Amino acid sequence: MPELPDVETWRRYVDATSLHHRIGRIDIDAPRMLQGVSRQTLRARLQGDAFESTTRHGKHLFLRLESGPWLMLHFGMTGRLNYFKDPDGVPSHTRLLIHFDNGFHLACVWRRRLGRIGLVDDPASFVREERLGPDAYEPGIELAEFKAMLHGRRGSVKSALMNQRFLAGIGNIYSDEILFQARLHPRSRCQRLDSQELAVLHRAIGHVLRIAIERQADPERLPQSWLLVNRRERGECPRCGAPLAHMAIAGRTAYYCPDCQREQQ
Repeated sequence: MPELPDVETWRRYVDATSLHHRIGRIDIDAPRMLQGVSRQTLRARLQGDAFESTTRHGKHLFLRLESGPWLMLHFGMTGRLNYFKDPDGVPSHTRLLIHFDNGFHLACVWRRRLGRIGLVDDPASFVREERLGPDAYEPGIELAEFKAMLHGRRGSVKSALMNQRFLAGIGNIYSDEILFQARLHPRSRCQRLDSQELAVLHRAIGHVLRIAIERQADPERLPQSWLLVNRRERGECPRCGAPLAHMAIAGRTAYYCPDCQREQQ
């Protein structure tokens, strides 16, 4: 499932390929994925316009049109982008296809139709309306603010990290890596984390997201010392070699090392 590092990689991909080209025809194959806009309106607003900039919040990507509004993309569980020239090379499962006047095309691909496509006037207003938490990679979240955000919060730290209204952008995969780097059991209770554990967790969030973005969220380029490299049935801890364990938390499967990430007593 695409998480913050994946979406940031797609944002930079759009910046490098799709800005300042006049938009021609728009093909929409998944009207049920449209949020707050009809197929006709989306087509009318995009055709003849051009993308001038991008921004991101959590797992949402925003592409600003020269005329003012922003195209909003949420990648769901399987979304990705593909910029290409060959008109016969349209990827399978393309739900939104944007044709540029330079002869290239931007395909918004979802194998499963669980993403969202919309038009918004302002990303900041959209974030407030969706009640999203601060972006997990936002450098403005200082340690003191992070501690205040977790103060008195009930439930497991794994659930908190995946809660988009607490912190936007982290999902099941990267929450496992963050907790592995912080040596915290995924079932650790937020209210029982001490000041040092919170500091280590805060640092692990920034470290994991930064490295993943630098490696373009490519699993084959992630450090061999990371849990994600071995995150599977019968996988082994890259730190101590112990068999990885897994459990269900908040409806998701959490992988962890039972030796390196001891459960609170």
